[in-house]
Amino acid sequence: MKKQVGKSLCLFSGTGGVGKTFLTLCLAGVYESISKKVLIMDMDLSGGCINLAVNKSYEKTIYNFVDDYNNNRFKDFHDYITHYDDFIDILPSPKDPRQATKIDSKYIEIALEKALNYYDIVLIDTNHQLNETNLVLLDAVDEILFVMKNDPMDLKNMRSILSIFRDLEKANYKILLNQSRDPFKKYFTLFDIKNILKANIDYLLTNEFYLKNIDSYVMNGKIVTLEPKAANVFNKDYTTLMKIAVDMLGGEGEHGTK
Repeated sequence: MKKQVGKSLCLFSGTGGVGKTFLTLCLAGVYESISKKVLIMDMDLSGGCINLAVNKSYEKTIYNFVDDYNNNRFKDFHDYITHYDDFIDILPSPKDPRQATKIDSKYIEIALEKALNYYDIVLIDTNHQLNETNLVLLDAVDEILFVMKNDPMDLKNMRSILSIFRDLEKANYKILLNQSRDPFKKYFTLFDIKNILKANIDYLLTNEFYLKNIDSYVMNGKIVTLEPKAANVFNKDYTTLMKIAVDMLGGEGEHGTK
């Protein structure tokens, strides 16, 4: 077996609708821009949409990997991969949501271990549930990026998650405040958010990263950060995404409390 070469990064949140899937794709594009080989694992097992977002048809999914591995049919990890381009591959979520309940979480960890032999970075998109699969992933990955927006319910849920992590003495995470998700909602100031969470905000995406024409990107299967003018049009936020990408590769994911 090849020596592990990659790092793993899981995007997680306290509520849905914070932009995790969009940001996962954006980070994949940033990693491609610095010539890093990327695998996106779509671990929203009952509702993943990475392949749909990039207009890529697929035959095999994480369900097929688990089923084959469990029944001694597994041969090559790449048999379950969908190619986006020369740098970005995808391990899709199940086509049928009912298959999600048939996936033993221990095989998710095996899939991650195998992926790290072939890719510089494994990006994991998840749903926001603290279920067994996500708990296994959060424990297994190198780094975690908590994504949140300026929303009362989101803040409450994120505060609870951070409390759990502190109790477990886990600090391999950073926090991203995504103000582009709901640019017209500003419930709290940054100072208020830090006080509520009792934690620092490590990264901030501004409301200038809000895309009115996001639907056109999805319909055309495009990744925003791979567009030729992205670095100039979204200069500040592109720089933030690049910093996240470099920090995570360098293992600078440890978070300090406020």
